[in-house]
Amino acid sequence: MKLPFIIIVDDDEHVLRAIQRDIRNEYRESYRVSAADSAMEALELIKELNKMNETVALIISDQRMPEMEGVVFLEKAKEIFPDAKSVLLTAYTDIEAAIRAINDIKLDYYLLKPWSPPEEKLYPVLNEMLYDWAENVRMPYDGIRLLGARWSPQSYSVKEFLSGNLIPYQWIDIDNDEPMKDMALSITGDINRLPVVLFPDGTNLVTPSNSKIAEKVGLQIHAKLPFYDMIIIGAGPAGLAAAVYGASEGLKTLIVEQNAPGGQAGTSSQIENYLGFPSGISGADLARRATAQAKRFGAELLTEEIVSMKIEQPYKILELCSGKKVSAYAVVYASGVSVRMLEAEGIEKFLGTGVYYGAAMTEAATYKGQDVCILGGANSAGQGALFFARYASTVTMIVRASSLNKAMSSYLVERINATENIKVLTETEICGVSGEDKLEKVVLKSLPEKRVYEQDTSAVFIFIGAAPRTDMLKGIIETDDKGYILTGPELPRKNNVVVGWELDRDPFLLETNIPGVFAAGDVRSGSGKRVAAAVGEGSAAVGMVHKYLETV
Repeated sequence: MKLPFIIIVDDDEHVLRAIQRDIRNEYRESYRVSAADSAMEALELIKELNKMNETVALIISDQRMPEMEGVVFLEKAKEIFPDAKSVLLTAYTDIEAAIRAINDIKLDYYLLKPWSPPEEKLYPVLNEMLYDWAENVRMPYDGIRLLGARWSPQSYSVKEFLSGNLIPYQWIDIDNDEPMKDMALSITGDINRLPVVLFPDGTNLVTPSNSKIAEKVGLQIHAKLPFYDMIIIGAGPAGLAAAVYGASEGLKTLIVEQNAPGGQAGTSSQIENYLGFPSGISGADLARRATAQAKRFGAELLTEEIVSMKIEQPYKILELCSGKKVSAYAVVYASGVSVRMLEAEGIEKFLGTGVYYGAAMTEAATYKGQDVCILGGANSAGQGALFFARYASTVTMIVRASSLNKAMSSYLVERINATENIKVLTETEICGVSGEDKLEKVVLKSLPEKRVYEQDTSAVFIFIGAAPRTDMLKGIIETDDKGYILTGPELPRKNNVVVGWELDRDPFLLETNIPGVFAAGDVRSGSGKRVAAAVGEGSAAVGMVHKYLETV
């Protein structure tokens, strides 16, 4: 924890040096001491310390200063640091002003000049005040602070990026914190430009992109090498498994992930059927462990987005969003899937402010004691329902199928049925959502009866399937009619030969129609769509990469 400050201000250079010397001699082990020779300079310093989330324990000011009296200065300073103790340095003739200040601005003490010897006339007074301050003031959070609004989609997006990358931060809702609201306005000039990310070094970012945040917090945004043996696109379970096995077996390995490690699995509140974890494991924890494991073996994790791929065999050249390029002999596509969007009236309006895709675990505390809805009937929806049932007053699951058993594992169905505050509406769909400044109602349709009705809700969490992230591969990689990558035996053939394939051998099991380009995990056509299956495919892909590299 950073040491709190003692601020001293006096326009008399000799007095300022003397009290600064005495204060430092006594308190340097427990406090940082800063001095200014004008009230305006001291106010600017105090404002800057506030922006940097520093703490001021004590402010000592001379009374007679040309640009501002000490009492006026202390009053302004205490508006910024209201808990700081205040001391007025005064001559005998100004005692009346000091006494008035005790009542007017809650001055804590006044000291007559000179204070010699300090062991008798200075330290005992300050010791008592600093002891009282330390007993009653909680030190501020010493890290990244996120100033935003509960109903700001951009604030939600930044929270998801920070939490997904396991970056600690403190969330501050400016609608409930007037001083922080004033600070945000002073930085942006427009209270609607949110969020504001405050860093411990005093700098800030306003409505930042993921790449800007990544750069500032120290995530890797530039590849260390121009060329790799293997580049993995996507840091979900398949990509991380490929990185662990590739790097551990000596391949120069780069993983490129545009959001956060873990992929869809990383947003899961609890994975209970993954081998080796009898009590279950959260997606975030699994991603954290796998990322650490891959890095320990030497794999690089780059937080960036790939915009295109160019093939110049045997090289695969990838262009990043930054405009830079990296290349490799082999590429493993493990980019996973993105959520499928719900087409219903009002959904876009409340996206990030009551409507969320996936578990959105950062919002759990926001909806404590309120009513929420879960749309979907597969495992991810079941896990989400059980997670939010720990916080929400009621959780209503909305399922198109006639039963949860149609697409959900039996262990989840049993737990949902045993959870009192979860209600399941089968053969039901969402037609729309509505509200004023925030989500208030969901419009439901009972499919058998064709009955449309409204239900009050504070949030809707959507789990309705996914679409593969393969847009940038169109015209290069063969996909099925849904956009999933075709590999090995699934590739289109003519006269028993893969169309466009130029090598003497057949493509490997996880190899695409481009030699040296592989696919693993949910993005691959025919994949198991389970965490364990993705890990298996990512691991298996590395063995095929080795075989391919033997021919290069």
